[in-house]
Amino acid sequence: MRINKVAFAVITLMTASQVNAAGFQINEHSASGLGRAFAGEAAIGDDAASLARNPALMATFERAQLSVVGTYVVPDVNITGSNDKNSAQDVAPAAVVPSMYYIQPINEQWAFGLAMYSNFGTGTEYADDYVNNTAAGSTHIVSATFNPNISYRINEQFSIGAGVSAIYTTAELKRSMPVPFSPNSPQITVADMEGDGINFGWNIGALYEVNENNRFGISYKHSSEMELEGTFSGQHATTGAFVNDIDGTMDNTLPSILELSGYHKLTDKFAVSYSWQYITWSDFGNIVAHDLEGNEVLRKNENFNNSNRYSIGTEYYVTEGLTLRAGYAYDEQAAESTLSIPDSDRQWYTAGMTYKITTSLSFDLAAAFVAGKEVTFEEEIPDLFPTDKTFSSKGDAWLYSAQLNYSF
Repeated sequence: MRINKVAFAVITLMTASQVNAAGFQINEHSASGLGRAFAGEAAIGDDAASLARNPALMATFERAQLSVVGTYVVPDVNITGSNDKNSAQDVAPAAVVPSMYYIQPINEQWAFGLAMYSNFGTGTEYADDYVNNTAAGSTHIVSATFNPNISYRINEQFSIGAGVSAIYTTAELKRSMPVPFSPNSPQITVADMEGDGINFGWNIGALYEVNENNRFGISYKHSSEMELEGTFSGQHATTGAFVNDIDGTMDNTLPSILELSGYHKLTDKFAVSYSWQYITWSDFGNIVAHDLEGNEVLRKNENFNNSNRYSIGTEYYVTEGLTLRAGYAYDEQAAESTLSIPDSDRQWYTAGMTYKITTSLSFDLAAAFVAGKEVTFEEEIPDLFPTDKTFSSKGDAWLYSAQLNYSF
């Protein structure tokens, strides 16, 4: 699919690799959050980047604040087949995930905020001569969210917030196959699809502050329809004929996300936080494209199931200007592994810090190692003579994040 590109002047398209979260969820919304494995994100509210997780946290801000974040993801995803020609190395490219947030208190009760970030992104790229490119090839799905929010403080303990989102999504899928009986020839393209589009969603959240040292948060991002339009080139799945640049559509549903969080400052120096996320990946379905007559032109089955994410984090307040963090998270596998999305359970080990330069300016640094579980799976390889093959996938990643915060 190839769609006329939509002007989205207020945000740069975000790219990310799927290795660092189950399914293709992106959690890298802040460096401060990464340092504690994104534990307590719906309850803490230590900088404007918390807007990505719970709009009710804006009620805790007394001054306007801007946070700008960049995260560099370095994955290492490898596929092992029955022999060397069925194996592949480094199939997920490195990527940068940017985001930006602004919170503006209006008065003692109301606040407004704007978040620009991504919740979903995936990318795998196999070598042009990989023997299983009818199932592998290259696959990219990326979303970018423009999210205005408002919050209201009901009383000293209870606050609520809500927002709406314009979600720009782009998808690309390319598949090819070797020329029969000519292994040294360039592969034939059997599917080439690109597309993009804008859909809309909404989010809500609430915050309960027991006191200044203990608080709980809940947030919910509603699922949204992903409707892409464009053109398709390759072998038509219904007619079997090879076509070039025919108009088509692809529709899927991005999952909803429920998060519950807690934060407890146990001493003057030490605090713990925790979170549970529930992601409705079963809403996504398969990757299916249709022509304008409704005939199926391409299908990629992806068996997604709802998943959970658990995290716990600690913070040590060394001085008024320096905070150290560490965290651990467990990400459940959301999809049955395939060559295009080699999903698995993942464990996060993270560390980070905040340094306040002045009362208005601070920066955060964080790093994480994400260890994926080795998974063995079977997949049918479409070809002149379709066959089932067995593969093993193993994916790890390093994440490095930096964040600048300025209060006005």
